[in-house]
Amino acid sequence: MSTEAEIRERFWKELSRSPFLMVTLQGTQDHAMPMTAQLDANAHRCFWFYSSKGNRLASGGRAMAQFAAKDHDLFACIDGILTPESDPAIIDRYWSNDVAAWYSGGRDDPDLLMLRFDLGTAEIWRADSGAGGLFRKLFGGDARRGMQEKHAEVSL
Repeated sequence: MSTEAEIRERFWKELSRSPFLMVTLQGTQDHAMPMTAQLDANAHRCFWFYSSKGNRLASGGRAMAQFAAKDHDLFACIDGILTPESDPAIIDRYWSNDVAAWYSGGRDDPDLLMLRFDLGTAEIWRADSGAGGLFRKLFGGDARRGMQEKHAEVSL
C-alpha cells in the first residue's frame, strides 16, 4: 500500500463514499449487524451510529466493525469501543430526514440512542482489481505476489 498516512486517507475516503459497516460487540455470540456511520471530517478518531435503546449494541463496550468499499477494492476490520453518546449537539449535528424516518417520535423519540465508536486499530486490505490482477488471474499467475504492499495494520 503506502505510508500509514496514505492508508488512513484512502480508508476515510472510501468510508465517506459508502459509510456502511457490519458491527458486533466482542465477547458475545451475537451476529454483526449493519450500521451507518455518521462521519465528521474533523474527528478521525471516532464516528457515530444512530441506534435504539433496545438494540443489541446499546450496552456498548469493545466492538469490531467490518467494512467493504463500494467498489470492493478496499476491506477493513476495525476494533474500538462503543459508548452511548449523550451530547445533544452531536446528536443534532447528524440529524436528517433519513435518520428521522427510523424514529416515530422524531428527535425526541424515547428509544433514540446514539453510539460513538472510538477507533482503535484496523487491518486494511486493498484488492488488486486493476489490469495486472486480472491478467494474473486469467493466466494462472501468482495472485499472492504483491499482497504485502496491499495489506496493513494501522492505528486509526
